[in-house]
Amino acid sequence: MAEFDLSDLERINKSEEILDFLVANDIIKEKKFRKQLAYEKELSALQFELLRLQQYVIENKKRLLLIFEGRDAAGKGGTISRMIAKLNPKKIRVVALPKPTEEEKGQWYFQRYIKQLPTSGEIVFFDRSWYNRAVVEPVFGFCSDLQYTSFMEQVNSLEHLLIDDGIIMMKIFLTISKNEQLERLEDRQKDPMKQWKVGDLDEKAQEKWDDYTHYINKMLKRSGSKKSPWVEVVTDDKKQARLEVIKYVLSNVTGFTSKQDLKVDEKLIKIHG
Repeated sequence: MAEFDLSDLERINKSEEILDFLVANDIIKEKKFRKQLAYEKELSALQFELLRLQQYVIENKKRLLLIFEGRDAAGKGGTISRMIAKLNPKKIRVVALPKPTEEEKGQWYFQRYIKQLPTSGEIVFFDRSWYNRAVVEPVFGFCSDLQYTSFMEQVNSLEHLLIDDGIIMMKIFLTISKNEQLERLEDRQKDPMKQWKVGDLDEKAQEKWDDYTHYINKMLKRSGSKKSPWVEVVTDDKKQARLEVIKYVLSNVTGFTSKQDLKVDEKLIKIHG
């Protein structure tokens, strides 16, 4: 093992720099960690581009809304956390609304979400959204057939109005295989640091797999339009999926030009609309 000065560690604070340091000092073998190192470097470069995108949004007074939906354990939270890691927190919001209050239950369904839409120069991430009514609620009987039908009839018109008003909207659906979901859910149950992620509905994700599939397919088909398409991303390789999501976002904001190669893996991404 090569000798090194511990003060070297004080000068590095990025995960990819730490990996470089460990390889250079023969603490870990490069071959074993080459994939992780490549991921960290690409992620860091894309995060810098996201910061440039944020500056573009701020300077041009744009409004960017990123809607994240997906199966349980597909990686919504992990993807969002990597996307916001280097951004100015004053000009972003992550919206993950709890169950509606009694007052909200008496309102138009979309009302509480509309309050959370981005303002000038702001990026908003919806960690689940009004599409709860398209999948989760009908799967578990939390809404009536009439409420579900009404939602499906209104959602396209609403989104088109928002887009026509200038909001840049992207809808990202993270999908995962049944076996991979099972492994991740079991890992959450065993890991004390991840148990907070396990909710009552997560425990039924496997049992309700076919019901979810039915409503997910209907949602993607009926609410994906040319103006407001769904971007379905396969996340069995969650690290690669994060990169693909970021590249898609960076390459689909009109007027913004990235300095990175943003070619997405077409095997992992499918557009509905």
